[in-house]
Amino acid sequence: MSEQSRITPLFRMDGKVAIVTGASKGIGEAIARGLAEFGAKVVISSRNQESVDAVAASFKADGLEAVGIACHVGDKEQLQQLVDKTVEVYGGVDILVNNAATNPVFGPITMTDDDVFDKIMGVNVKSPYQIANMVHPIMKERGGGSIINISSVEGHKPGFGLGLYSVSKAALLMLTQNQAKEWGSDGIRVNALCPGLVKTKFSKALWSNETVLGHVESQIPSGRIAMPDEMAGMAVFLASGASSYCTGGVYTADGGYLIAG
Repeated sequence: MSEQSRITPLFRMDGKVAIVTGASKGIGEAIARGLAEFGAKVVISSRNQESVDAVAASFKADGLEAVGIACHVGDKEQLQQLVDKTVEVYGGVDILVNNAATNPVFGPITMTDDDVFDKIMGVNVKSPYQIANMVHPIMKERGGGSIINISSVEGHKPGFGLGLYSVSKAALLMLTQNQAKEWGSDGIRVNALCPGLVKTKFSKALWSNETVLGHVESQIPSGRIAMPDEMAGMAVFLASGASSYCTGGVYTADGGYLIAG
């Protein structure tokens, strides 16, 4: 057997079922496409049914397997419905990508209030905790699985104007490591992916500001911000058997942001 034939199949996910939240655009859509291109049956999830149907249709047009299931991750009942419908359609869950997130404010922590705090923590921390607990028994019964929590470099290094978002992403890193530690014996791997600044609608307030963008690009070794597709490769690795010995890991894709001065 050649070296290529031994290693290449590790990245294949044929027959695996993946849920990707916040997958109607940006990083989530790019990751979902990456998983589908490597053989996974992908559930495209976001708040709007029309939007997830459109993404699923574009995948199917390219010969990929996908279905759209709308879900507001801030609603526990909708999370459970997402899991239940996935099992109904595809028979189980093998991969979960917690990508959906929110950041309704940009500015100092003193500009926020309790409602904003609750919303950010609810979507960015509580919902990944809840849906992971929902899929845990399903993955365990199927012999294991992979959970990828999309955190952020802001969870490592606070930047001005993203205070509570940074706090939530730091909490998600610790949730990841606790899940990995507790669920390893069940064959479930849990890892975190921390993007830097990516050109998406979610981060438009940052990259559309020429002053902010210029400062960021001058500080990071890559000299540029990322595109959504540049997050997909790491997600494919973490979701697939190629990362079978990786759990509790925190992986950055930030162009060198964290090593900048």
